[in-house]
Amino acid sequence: MRSGPLSGISVLEFAGIGPGPFCGMLLADMGADVLRIDRNDKGGSKHDISGRGKRSIVLNLKDKNHIEICLKLIEKADILQEGFRPGVMERLGLGPDICFDRNKKLVYGRMTGWGQYGSLSDAAGHDINYISLTGALDSIGRKGRKPVPPLNLVGDFGGGALYLAMGMIAALYQSKVSGEGQVVDCAMTDGSASLMTMFYGFASSGVWNEERGSNLLDTGAHFYDVYETSDNKYVSVGSIEPQFYSLLLEKAGIEDKNFKDQMNRDLWPDFKIKMEELFKLKTRDEWCKIMEGTDVCFSPVLSISEAPKHPHNIERETFVELDGVVQPNVAPRFSRTESKIQGQSPLNGQDTEESLLDWGISEEEVNSIL
Repeated sequence: MRSGPLSGISVLEFAGIGPGPFCGMLLADMGADVLRIDRNDKGGSKHDISGRGKRSIVLNLKDKNHIEICLKLIEKADILQEGFRPGVMERLGLGPDICFDRNKKLVYGRMTGWGQYGSLSDAAGHDINYISLTGALDSIGRKGRKPVPPLNLVGDFGGGALYLAMGMIAALYQSKVSGEGQVVDCAMTDGSASLMTMFYGFASSGVWNEERGSNLLDTGAHFYDVYETSDNKYVSVGSIEPQFYSLLLEKAGIEDKNFKDQMNRDLWPDFKIKMEELFKLKTRDEWCKIMEGTDVCFSPVLSISEAPKHPHNIERETFVELDGVVQPNVAPRFSRTESKIQGQSPLNGQDTEESLLDWGISEEEVNSIL
């Protein structure tokens, strides 16, 4: 039995990679019945965490009979989610106009790197390219060093999957109100630009320096950075507010009165050197005993293998183990309509017959494509 705020919502997800499956996972975690359409029966694994809680069917989208089955599923769906290049769904005979003829309430979610239109819309790309175009990548990195790609968190998952999920849920609400669906055009360039909103505001007001590693939040400040400890591990410090900064000086044993001039940017480079020397005097665990849990705004920098073992993450069940696979738990948390992991990731096509029957496809039609 599915539970969560999206229980009762039906989603058709056209199989893709990276941010597309992750977006579908978020909907499945919240209780939606996410039916993934795979093109062949090769693939699927319990280690493919973003497939959790979904069901998988295989349809040959080049076969007109399979396309008709797909259209009948669309008649039943609340949300359609696809991440192909612009024009692919139209060439398959599954474009928005055809789908709206079958289901006028449908939310048609489309996610691409560059968007459905624009001079780059037909070009190939990846996260690193999308965040390059929006000012995000140029802003990330240390002083005097080249930009550092922040994994593919900003473009793919932040600017893509999360914005698509938010957009489709907003469109779903509007569909319930008006009785009419619409297309959600989610471009990772748009999303990553949106995520940079605060920094564009800083730039407009003149408080943001385009030189990397020279600002408050980009490792320019000595009180907002990562420091290496004596055991070659790392800790993070984010003591921005004056009261937190004062506590940092106290806990670190810094008595130099010059450090009280916190926001004097001319002094930051010298302060940074002294902080680096200071944190190298103790191990990461020793610094944790002094600062963790205080208002210093301090945390150990944990690896993927370490994070699930931290007491706070254990207490909140931030990570769980499912069929031997350690993975992040559902987020966010709901007080009444509790979300949960609805099941492990399916193998491609393992639910074809059962799911098609559940979605109202006749037994005769199901047998005709098996």
